[in-house]
Formats: sequence, structure tokens, C-alpha cells
Amino acid sequence: MTDIVDEQFKKWVQGKSEVGARVAIFERIRDIPYAVIPELNDSERYPDILKLGKGSCMPKHLLLCNMYRRLGLTVLYAVYPFRWDELEIDYTPKLRRLARAMPPGHHLACKVDIDGKLVLVDATLDPPLATLGLPVNKEWDGESDTLLPIKPSDKEEIYHPSEAYSVRSQPDEQSLVFYNELNLLLDKIRHLQKLTEDI
Repeated sequence: MTDIVDEQFKKWVQGKSEVGARVAIFERIRDIPYAVIPELNDSERYPDILKLGKGSCMPKHLLLCNMYRRLGLTVLYAVYPFRWDELEIDYTPKLRRLARAMPPGHHLACKVDIDGKLVLVDATLDPPLATLGLPVNKEWDGESDTLLPIKPSDKEEIYHPSEAYSVRSQPDEQSLVFYNELNLLLDKIRHLQKLTEDI
């Protein structure tokens, strides 16, 4: 599995400056379409995001951490509790009902030591989702804090990357129904965005 990570890392950073490499990795991971695929929320299976071409905050930031550490950067994980029904998404009535019934979620992002400052780097949302009014990080200078895609319902918690190896996802049936409906909505948004661009 590390072969695909090695291959992509080399391709993404080749010929880039230090800042350019940081930005290139961020943009490539950000541009992977956001979708909740619980089996990728695993400290061993997350590289499969590169094969599937989609994934949520957890596999995206496990991959980001892996690649940034290859650049020699110190990376910590930042976890933020949130409520799915508080996201600023124009849910369908069915999705709104499902979101209200969801337990609190935990959003994963990275804190990266850049020139002695811990910088929030969040590559969760792909650019087409900006049409939903979500805070997509379209441009990043490689040095400043990015935006979170959620409003935290409590304080952030910081973890060392070595603590990620116990991460496993065990969603219940209700959560799987919600994730499936959410993924369908996001795919529809991307499809409509592409149609608009093609006109």
C-alpha cells in the first residue's frame, strides 16, 4: 500500500520548492472528492483513497500527515467535535431528518509546524462543493491557517500521529444510510457544477 503513496508523493513534489511541495500535496488531496467511506477511516487502509479517488476528512488527513512528514515537517492531528445537522448544507428533507438523528461527529484536520508556528491545514472539501456555500479552501499560500469545514461544538483535541494507529471506524446502520444519502447529494452537486462549466 505504501507503494502508491510513494509514487504519488514523488509525482506531486518533483521539481517543487519547499513551499510549492506543501501546496501541491495540499491541493491534490483537497481535490479528491469528499465522500464518507467508513472502511477508509482506518490507519492501515487510508492509502486506498488514492485508488478509489474519494474519501472523507480522516483518510485525507492521514494521507496529508504521511506526505508532510516525508517533507520533514512535524504534524499533529487536530480533532473537532461537531453536529451533522449544524452543517450549512441545503439538505434534502430526508437528509435533514437523518442528520438530526446522527450522533456527534469528529472532524480530523492537521496542525503543521511551519517556521515554528502550528498552522491549521484542512484539505477536506473539494472545490465543486463551494457551490453549497461550504468553506472550501480554494487557495492556500502554504503558510497560513486554512478554514475548517465545520463549526466545532467543543474544544479541539490534539494528538500525535503515533496515536492514529488505533483508529478504526465502526458506523451503525443508521449512520451508513446517512452517509450514503450525503454522498449521493454531493455527487449530484459535482455533476451539476460540471454541467454548468461545460455550458
